[in-house]
Amino acid sequence: MLVNLSPLWISLKTAGLATIAAFFIGTAAAYWMLGYRGKWKSLIEGILISPLILPPTVVGFLLLLLFGRNGPIGQLMQQFDLTIVFTWYAAVVAATVVAFPLMYKTALGAFEQIDSSLVQVARTLGASQRRVFFQVVLPLAVPGLVAGITLSFARALGEFGATLMLAGNIPGQTQTMPMAIYFAVEAGAMNEAWFWAISIMSFSLSGIVAVNLWQQRYDRKKQQMQAGLLEANEPVNRGGKSTEPARLGHLIQPQLQATNAGLLVDIEKQLSNFKLDTAFAAGQETLGILGGSGSGKSMTLRCIAGVDTPAKGRIVLNGRSLFDSEQNINLPSHKRNVSLVFQNYALFPHMTVAQNIAFGLQHLPKLIRRQQVEKQLLGVQMQGLGDRYPHQLSGGQQQRVALARALATEPELLLLDEPFSALDTYLRSQMERQLVETLATYRGVTLFVTHNLEEAYRICENLMVMSGGKTIAYDSKHQIFEHPKTVRIAQLTGCKNFSRAVALGSNSVKATDWGITLGAIEAAEDNLTDIGIRAHQISITTNPDRDNTYPCWLAATSETPHRMTLFLKFNRMPAGGQDYHLQAEVFKEKWHEIKDRPFPWYVHLDPARLILMVDS
Repeated sequence: MLVNLSPLWISLKTAGLATIAAFFIGTAAAYWMLGYRGKWKSLIEGILISPLILPPTVVGFLLLLLFGRNGPIGQLMQQFDLTIVFTWYAAVVAATVVAFPLMYKTALGAFEQIDSSLVQVARTLGASQRRVFFQVVLPLAVPGLVAGITLSFARALGEFGATLMLAGNIPGQTQTMPMAIYFAVEAGAMNEAWFWAISIMSFSLSGIVAVNLWQQRYDRKKQQMQAGLLEANEPVNRGGKSTEPARLGHLIQPQLQATNAGLLVDIEKQLSNFKLDTAFAAGQETLGILGGSGSGKSMTLRCIAGVDTPAKGRIVLNGRSLFDSEQNINLPSHKRNVSLVFQNYALFPHMTVAQNIAFGLQHLPKLIRRQQVEKQLLGVQMQGLGDRYPHQLSGGQQQRVALARALATEPELLLLDEPFSALDTYLRSQMERQLVETLATYRGVTLFVTHNLEEAYRICENLMVMSGGKTIAYDSKHQIFEHPKTVRIAQLTGCKNFSRAVALGSNSVKATDWGITLGAIEAAEDNLTDIGIRAHQISITTNPDRDNTYPCWLAATSETPHRMTLFLKFNRMPAGGQDYHLQAEVFKEKWHEIKDRPFPWYVHLDPARLILMVDS
């Protein structure tokens, strides 16, 4: 049997060109739709994938209406003496249209799988939208795009109905393999039909099998890359009584407004579960931001970095407006000179350590760029590791690379969003010392978000406390911890013991929930509502005659490796483990000293350690 092979060459040429066209158009459409949030999204999505669900003859009919002699595109082409109907170009157009939805949906899925923090951190490092796409998004989407190309080619190779309507069946010109099969069957040439059917299946299946094998190898490599990564530790959040004050506009430090130095933030943004409404300023001393989950800490950083946009307000850095709703200013992330370090570090997995650090330095000559990378590696004690990939590093090393990358661009503002949350206790301690060392030579503004109270106290000079999207306290760390003004601030700074209180005199307070009267060094204000004391500042004494000393009974205990938490009830025996007034924390040595003493024990509440709180 002698078979004319022209349908094979026409099919391969048509499918190849259609796949190339579908790749570029489908990838561009997918990337555009990824960021599109308009109200017509569902309609546009339906139109883009319609060739996938419509019968091929309907698609061919619609194409004929568009490209025919009386169609809008056909009439336009006639002005240039061009026509594509019943040519092999028409076969390419038909194959492109039916292959496009597969390429589009696969590319969109690949883009959606990319960690959004990688894109966001790339923008904060000064990368334009175009550079982010070509250097971050496209390389990370390769597996999905390869799958899309393969499926598009297979679909274009097997296209029949739309091609027949638009290009016809002209042997040697537009007759593809699917049409050769159809007309061979009509003519009774079953051997020829089998030849073309087997040819199509061979090309399509071999491409799919090859991609699947490649995908399996890629997945195995990815699993090996991820095998050494440390598991993230969930940060602890303590709830409690909420007392949210009005907006603290006075927290914007006047000296920063006057000198154009430092950061000034005054923004509002409505979120799904609360409204972010915060105002503060920061200078060169590191500002720590404390607050429970959902208090607005991370969103505040994202708005400053330009990753999210406030509804109104302004953000000013060293006299330069990054955002101003009244003046319609909203600088894009890559023009703000602000670096953001995410909780998961957001290192580019397809780049080496050196390439990650150099990502924001592309505007520098190659030699200077290399010197800057070496300088940053030396600064975080990782010299010699520039050729490694992120998956080859420990969690602590990844954190250091993220910090080095953020500082390499010499930003005016460094934003650290819980950078130690994915580390274990030992690594947290190491990285904390490294960060303090690094920030000692950094001359910009630093904001440090954390859940860890002790961490905030050691790293930061000033603290801001947030709750429900609002700034409820802003002061030096000593003032915040020693003299919290409200119950909510005291809770967020680790205090566990509270009682409603009534002022009996300037230095005398009745703790109504505890049923005792206490003397305090701090003068009680008229609007006093609560009194509190931190668990580690409670002492158990053998002298019942001291001021602020009352008998107590032990309701329950809780043990940690080095401390005991004692749940104590004043004046009478508890009815059970949940019937207590105070939590006191003592070292194990103290516990072994007192545990066998007969009851009642005596608890002393130091007047200098009592916290007097007012209604916010």
